[in-house]
Amino acid sequence: MDNISLKALAKINLGLDVLRRREDGYHEVSMIMQTINLYDTLEVKKTKDPEIRIQTNLNFLPVNENNLVYKAAALLKEEFNIKEGVEVKLHKSIPVAAGMAGGSTDCASMLFGMNRMFDLGLSREELMKRGATLGADVPYCIMRGTALAEGIGEVLTPLPAMVKCPVLIAKPGISVSTKWVYQSLKLDETTKHPDIKKQIEDIKRHDLQAICDDMGNVLQDVTIPSYPIIGEIKAKMMEYGAVGSMMSGSGPTVFGLFESVGAAKKAKIAIKESGLAKAVYVTSIYNNRNGEVK
Repeated sequence: MDNISLKALAKINLGLDVLRRREDGYHEVSMIMQTINLYDTLEVKKTKDPEIRIQTNLNFLPVNENNLVYKAAALLKEEFNIKEGVEVKLHKSIPVAAGMAGGSTDCASMLFGMNRMFDLGLSREELMKRGATLGADVPYCIMRGTALAEGIGEVLTPLPAMVKCPVLIAKPGISVSTKWVYQSLKLDETTKHPDIKKQIEDIKRHDLQAICDDMGNVLQDVTIPSYPIIGEIKAKMMEYGAVGSMMSGSGPTVFGLFESVGAAKKAKIAIKESGLAKAVYVTSIYNNRNGEVK
């Protein structure tokens, strides 16, 4: 195989709880991760020379060893002594620095693509193990679907498939530092923790209303007071018929779950017209967990 085309799918968090800060500085989390049908594309081609070359549609992204796609290719090239190089055309559609694992999913797809193109014979679990050395979200982005993520996000338990429903994504024109969010998070007796176990039971029952009622993200307590526009987008989605709306990850992206595509599209128009967000997409829940990265 001399070339491969890949879809790198985004994720949202249906629930995000932070349990404690560990002695090593990392935070212990309990999160429900969900893949959605919003994706970047990677066109990967073998080259005779040993270089790793990346082109992207966003001129502010690094295309050297600071890019996770580059790191994924370099990791497998070194481990398996691959003499050929690769040329990658990366087209970004997932908002950057948005709490949707855009960089991690690109990395995951590159690991998968290298495995296929160079016939390395690595299983999904073996790819996930290597992915964990590149980023906490990478193993999940290889696994995909609905999953409980624990530890620092690398301990994954597959869950029953999430209810298929339209998803509205809206990213305001701001950037939020993940490091700042976690450093600013204060965990004490007043912290309102989402009931992740209850939400898992909701997912098992395929009860969309209950899933949305039990959604929660402790990081919103940090971001919304500092960036009120996140709360405004949530309110706008609810006003236009979202069953539930929440910030994904450390933000600033907000998602809404809807019962109909029509309602999601009306909410998209309303958010665009309000000027709250320019990057607004209607997509859907992705449930395929067959190990394939398409």
